Amino acid sequence: MVHKPWRIIPRPLLETVLNNHSQHHRVPQPLILHGPRGVGKTTLILERLLADWNKGPHLSGYVDFAETIEGHHPIYGQSFPWASWSNCPPPSLSNCRIKLESCLESMAEKGVKLGSITSHQIFTTMNKWHGLNTALRRVLQVDNASKRVVSRRASSSALWDQAVFALSARCNAAELDGVLELGEEGRSIPFEEASYFREAFVALKLAKELIRIQQGWRANAIADLNRTGGFSTSLAHSCTDWPCLLIELLSQAAEINHFQPKLIINNVDVLRNASLSDGDSSVCGSMYHDSLVWRIIALGANERCLPVILVTSDSYYSYRAYMDFGFPDIFISRETFGWSPQEAKLHMVPDYFSDAEWKLIAEVLGPNPRHLFELYALKQGNYFNKMERDHNFGTIEDIVDAYLAYLQVTVVNPAMDRALALLQAHVVNVRNGLVSKDRLRFGAPWRHPPQSADPHLSLDWAKIQLMDFVHSLVDAEFGVNYLADCSLEIFDDPSVVALTEVGLLYTQRDPSFMRPVSRGIQRCLVRWLVQQQLQLSSKRSLQYLWQRIIRGRSYRHLMLEVGYK
Repeated sequence: MVHKPWRIIPRPLLETVLNNHSQHHRVPQPLILHGPRGVGKTTLILERLLADWNKGPHLSGYVDFAETIEGHHPIYGQSFPWASWSNCPPPSLSNCRIKLESCLESMAEKGVKLGSITSHQIFTTMNKWHGLNTALRRVLQVDNASKRVVSRRASSSALWDQAVFALSARCNAAELDGVLELGEEGRSIPFEEASYFREAFVALKLAKELIRIQQGWRANAIADLNRTGGFSTSLAHSCTDWPCLLIELLSQAAEINHFQPKLIINNVDVLRNASLSDGDSSVCGSMYHDSLVWRIIALGANERCLPVILVTSDSYYSYRAYMDFGFPDIFISRETFGWSPQEAKLHMVPDYFSDAEWKLIAEVLGPNPRHLFELYALKQGNYFNKMERDHNFGTIEDIVDAYLAYLQVTVVNPAMDRALALLQAHVVNVRNGLVSKDRLRFGAPWRHPPQSADPHLSLDWAKIQLMDFVHSLVDAEFGVNYLADCSLEIFDDPSVVALTEVGLLYTQRDPSFMRPVSRGIQRCLVRWLVQQQLQLSSKRSLQYLWQRIIRGRSYRHLMLEVGYK
């Protein structure tokens, strides 16, 4: 078969839904585009939609938090990981904040250039949420000449005007004109209009400085909060003041056919797992994430917000996030599962695979687009072409077997090791009394973990529980309808939590199934189970325990039989 370049297949229905949402200048709710890994969500945004969302009056800010994870992103010459981003080294929260804030700042500068964001608007929005007098006086004290003109009875607006004037004197005029593109050829504007733009731009810098000063006042309280592991809504909101102010300014400035900004945040789940670096004066990543999302929701509900699209493969956003942030319809949900087998066959046969090849691929791997792309790249590789010519090795069966082995070794086995580590940590927390009894309702064994601190015993215990769950998942034909079957208690099972967190299971919203990410990952889970069964065959007590678990004996009784005290 000739080498045919891979092409991006349109998805008319999903594209229409997203385009309709983005065409509004202000909307009441953010939209979450979610679905299993590898179904083409990022490709759809970058290759099909983003260019059109930057034409004419439209301006799109695109933030991919995963770009802060070096070595695991295409911009560093890598490929997207199959398992969850939580398996990668967590990025620094400060890097994520810089990426978000720089994107919003560039969008706000565009609004200033169009005359849609003014100094008065910035002051009004700031004054609505912040007490400005003390911070403004702090800014004015930097300029010695301004000390003589600051009155103790001056109003906030008067202090603002003086601070803008003082900051303008300290700013580089050539730099301002360069940012605002006032000195470019072919753009001649009156002096008064140029001054108007410069004032708005300086006001934007002043607002950032004021928020930085106010956040500095809370630095000790935030450090104490991080040290004690507490929670504070006000301190969390103080860390998101600047990006949320920019979002509110952009939302107020949005106008049909003149300035229509929109914000796309890809891999928003990375923000929840971001870590604090030394000297970082911010709340933890999960608290920052919750504050940012909650304030976007509040802005949309109260005053309308620019279109915000959150793109994620984390199944937390398919069901749990709706509960955590209020009620089932707090977000607009758009879930995609990629192609059905019939749709994939229509696109793949005969351009990329023959009919016989497709039957095997659909049976073993399913129609997941990323599986198909990686398999096609492997099929077109020089190594398999040479093996086929020289040794009659390189048939589609050989290629699929090699690809499954790659998934097993590089994706599933490391993810299962991380899941075991999570379960071991849960065992330690249970033994130390850090897990409340109402979180141990699912499964008797978690109420009676091994009392010994021996890590090998803890690992064996966790492995037994994980094997038991995977075996039950096989018996359930790899699908649990947690809503229709009234089985929400399954989310109390630490094995479910661990496998979902490492990205091997995905919890759909509609239909409400919990299942493996793809059929290829599903087959690798079965292989892992068989491997563990074979490894445990030499340990008589654990083998006996495993056999009795399958037969449905009491967990606690079995633990006592094999010596877990």
